[in-house]
Amino acid sequence: MALVKKISLLFIALTLQPVFPQNNTAQLLEMKSNLNTIKTNKFEILQSRNNRTKKKTGLAILYSLLLPGMGELYADNYSLGQYFTITDAATWGVVAGYSIYGNNKEDDYKAYAKTYAGVNLNNKDSKYFATIGAYENINEYNTEKELYRQFDETYEVEKYNWNWQNNTQRKEYRALWKSSEAAYNNVRFAVGALIVNRIVSAIVAARSVSAYNKREENNVTWNINFSTQQIPTLPSGLVLNIRKRF
Repeated sequence: MALVKKISLLFIALTLQPVFPQNNTAQLLEMKSNLNTIKTNKFEILQSRNNRTKKKTGLAILYSLLLPGMGELYADNYSLGQYFTITDAATWGVVAGYSIYGNNKEDDYKAYAKTYAGVNLNNKDSKYFATIGAYENINEYNTEKELYRQFDETYEVEKYNWNWQNNTQRKEYRALWKSSEAAYNNVRFAVGALIVNRIVSAIVAARSVSAYNKREENNVTWNINFSTQQIPTLPSGLVLNIRKRF
């Protein structure tokens, strides 16, 4: 404000110079004493302000965790963030594709087991379907468990019975089961990739916010305007106000 007042006083003095001689010190002192009664009408002709506020790191991280790349977009760095968004979309496509494929193969091996091994599909867990692909029938399985004294792992015949007609059928079932499990494993890896993508995007977004805020702190703001000032004992003058903010 002191700089503005000095510039204003200087401009008033230059404006009134033709009216008052250079040696008229008394009148200049009187003009200075009446500055408190100045009436100002401002006419702004140029204003360049930086109305942007600082970005919040926590908000950028939250955006990236919800949708990778959005934190970078928030920090004005989507040129990099777009790759996180594209990766996320592609990975979701992988998740959907392998999930559908795994479900189809699961339906196939269960139907195959019901048709060729006489399996009752009700209330059977994933361990059971893995087991029946390794043994031709329930008796072979129970005999092995009893041999190793693992009696708690044997199956009740009436409820869990299966019996492949030949070893070829068992192997075909096993191949269907492996295909389904491989697809589900790929889904798990894809989900892990989604998580990693979000973490990396959040880190980059936080750094982008820091860089954005530093740039904003270094920005210079200018505010230039003209105004007319009326002093009770003097003619009207034209004042140029210049403000500079770093």
